[in-house]
Amino acid sequence: MVRKPTSKEAARKPNMREAILAAAEELFATNGFNAVSVRDIAQAAGANPGSVTYHFKTKDGLLLEIYRRHCGPMNLRRSELLAAAKRVRDLQDRLEAIVRAYVVPAFTSGSDLAGGGARFTRLRAVMSAEGNEVARKIIAQTFDDTSHAFIDAVHESLPHIPRTDIVWRSHFLLGALYYSLVTPERVSRLSRGEADGSDAAAAIEQLVQATVAAFQAPALDQAAPARRRPIVASKT
Repeated sequence: MVRKPTSKEAARKPNMREAILAAAEELFATNGFNAVSVRDIAQAAGANPGSVTYHFKTKDGLLLEIYRRHCGPMNLRRSELLAAAKRVRDLQDRLEAIVRAYVVPAFTSGSDLAGGGARFTRLRAVMSAEGNEVARKIIAQTFDDTSHAFIDAVHESLPHIPRTDIVWRSHFLLGALYYSLVTPERVSRLSRGEADGSDAAAAIEQLVQATVAAFQAPALDQAAPARRRPIVASKT
């Protein structure tokens, strides 16, 4: 039976909770949720396994707390920027402001305590790809409200584009955001040093302009016939 720390032990280690969170975040981002055990997290944090259950009850609760501590501030900032963007009168400027409201907080909330950051972005990408039901529910609980608000705001600015098309395009934006934050060195390498992938301001502008153009593209069912070529199965 795993011994739980006493209140005196917890008081002597005020940073243990943060150490456990940091260790779990790094392990989840590197190995995924399923492959990491409570014992692994405790060992990485220099803690007793009982400390993990004392602070977070379960591994699920630990993952939920990681999302909360990062995404609460980020979602709040997105909501504030989105509210301001929706008051912009010019439709073109409004659409750009709406996209910027979604993109900017992911870059500017880069500290461990304020959301964003490459490690947490990597964790989000791993959790999304892993398909774990616990992670899926936590992701939905954390992001669905702000995602719906963003999609609805874009749709209000582009009412002639079906909402389903906007959902697809916002999905692509999320993938581009993940990749821009996690592998900035690829931009530097492929541009042969002419662009700095770690330049957050440049990344934000590139993402905003590309996404605005994508949202404004004709709806899939309105695309010119010449651009809609049939998919031909390859012969083997």
